[in-house]
Amino acid sequence: MAILVTGATGNVGRNVVRQLVEAKEEVRALTRSRHPVGIPDAVRAVTGDLMRPESLTDALKGVDRMFLFPVAETAREVVDLARQAGVRRIVVLSSGAVTAGFDSDFHLPVERAVEESGLEWTHVRPGEFAMNKLALWGPSIRAEGVVREPHPDAAWYPVHERDIADVAILALLEDGHRGRAYTLNGPEMLSHRRQVELIAEAIGRPIRFDVVSREEAREIYREQGGFAAASADFLLGIEDYSGGETDPQAFEEFDDAAAGPVPTAEEATGVPARTFAQWAHDHARDFLPD
Repeated sequence: MAILVTGATGNVGRNVVRQLVEAKEEVRALTRSRHPVGIPDAVRAVTGDLMRPESLTDALKGVDRMFLFPVAETAREVVDLARQAGVRRIVVLSSGAVTAGFDSDFHLPVERAVEESGLEWTHVRPGEFAMNKLALWGPSIRAEGVVREPHPDAAWYPVHERDIADVAILALLEDGHRGRAYTLNGPEMLSHRRQVELIAEAIGRPIRFDVVSREEAREIYREQGGFAAASADFLLGIEDYSGGETDPQAFEEFDDAAAGPVPTAEEATGVPARTFAQWAHDHARDFLPD
């Protein structure tokens, strides 16, 4: 029986695909493109779109486990189709925002759809992706060797995408994870300034840190397009997780250290979580000019 990986070319999905291939599992990679980039030759790429559940019929044939990228709008239809096709286990790529109680619109509906299906389920809830920093800071580091940020001392625990994939793989391939929700963070609280220093160490080049206003940063991210533009208001504390207006003073006064210890992938894997320094080393070439 096959394992269907949705979001197969994403930051987490492509690592899930790779590890399943290494485990010699039969893998199907769902993509919206008829000519996907980065799918291993050993993997059957299937075309489909989670926003159009009817497009998944062929992809689900003969599948018994699925890694589900979160699309709240169609989650119940997709899960129902999976159940009818014979899928017995679903691992959801969710968010640590669900654990914190901030997310009721995006990932939580997907979790509930899976839980209420009667299928085996596991939720993987990453916090801040380390990869966000490549999307936000990569263009200016490559072009100018500079990061422009309004909050140099803001800090959190960025998580390596491979840690997220490791937990997903365990939940897909092993028993003992049914009904579990794993919240994943990185092992160290690091300020934005320290993260930039670690990236500089990894690429062997200095990176200047320019403190700019929140409005200036917003314009920079919007001009970059993609993830940076789409997420600028949330990442800069202008909007909350659901798109509502925030209290700027509350954002400024938020005490990162008050969060206390946070869970990492080690809870599931038994292996220490990867550090941000390791992530920076793994992605050093991505921060360098072509």
